[in-house]
Amino acid sequence: MKETFTNANFPRTADGRVYHLGVTVGAPSRAETISRLLDQGEHSDHHGDVYRPVPAVFRLSSERGFLTITGRFRGVPISIVSIGMGYPNMDFFVREVRECVEGDLVIVRLGSCGGLTDHPVGTLVVPTASVVVRRNYDYNFLNSANSTNGPAYQITKPVAADPQLQSFLANKLRSATPLDPPATITDDAGRQTSFPDHNETLIDDLIKEVPGLATLEMETFHLLHLASVWRPRHVQIDSVAPPAPPTSSPVSPSITPPPTSDDFNTASNPPAATSSNNASAKTGVSGSTVTTTPRIRAASVQMIFAQRRSQDFITPLRVAALEEWSGRVVLEALTSFHIPAENLHAESGTVWEKSKLHLG
Repeated sequence: MKETFTNANFPRTADGRVYHLGVTVGAPSRAETISRLLDQGEHSDHHGDVYRPVPAVFRLSSERGFLTITGRFRGVPISIVSIGMGYPNMDFFVREVRECVEGDLVIVRLGSCGGLTDHPVGTLVVPTASVVVRRNYDYNFLNSANSTNGPAYQITKPVAADPQLQSFLANKLRSATPLDPPATITDDAGRQTSFPDHNETLIDDLIKEVPGLATLEMETFHLLHLASVWRPRHVQIDSVAPPAPPTSSPVSPSITPPPTSDDFNTASNPPAATSSNNASAKTGVSGSTVTTTPRIRAASVQMIFAQRRSQDFITPLRVAALEEWSGRVVLEALTSFHIPAENLHAESGTVWEKSKLHLG
């Protein structure tokens, strides 16, 4: 973000330019900022007297606007991807990356959002679950009095983030060296335009009907949904209920439970334990060998850029500091989050194989 915006309801720059056409959500600049934290240059070994060169990180910019930056953070392979804006791009990203990665796929969305409660701009939110509010295209927006096709907006039931990853992220953020001024960490649409959207009370209705609602954005729900329903083709899970149909407001949502260990492991294998060592974890809590089925584990860290209650908008300087600080913590969390050794993607033939650190 390079410009200062003044109104969270419909942000414009000082010269009248609108927000999304000038600065996109999922901006490549954010990916570039975080990528500067990846291993590069020369690093000493644990004795401090032998140096090993680190090749430049790998970058790929697609014709569809996706930017992928792949490298290592503290020696652990990792990728940073700028997907742009909205759930269709999230759909492309998750589906296509899933086909390219064997084993576990662990994804954290780090992006901007609007705040719906009293949390100030600059707050970081690590949601436990997410809902979708979608426009009812059958609603009569031009003559609402004669509309017979339900309310203007429909609300889905919540879908949960991966509970271990969500908790791990929140704890990492809370324990990290704070920003100055500090960022608030919490576990916790409706803009008025010239279109007849009939959304004047939408935010108030959402807050009343969805317990714990704190933010508004466009990507997290779809990420969590795809993570919750994906299974390898050879795994059949008859006990998983079909997706619940969208409900109309008012609703009494219940959180869709995340996949359990029984969904992924055989009855004789206990679930893997959270560990700070990616490479060496091959046993479960009891010490027995664990053979896990690959899964998608997803969570989100949301930076409140716009406060929909007070109409405050975050400043460019605060964005730069918040993105770098939170990006570092997310990298630390991802690279220390436990993945069973047998579920790690093989490095043979990848850009990571070429960037292995060898003693010089």
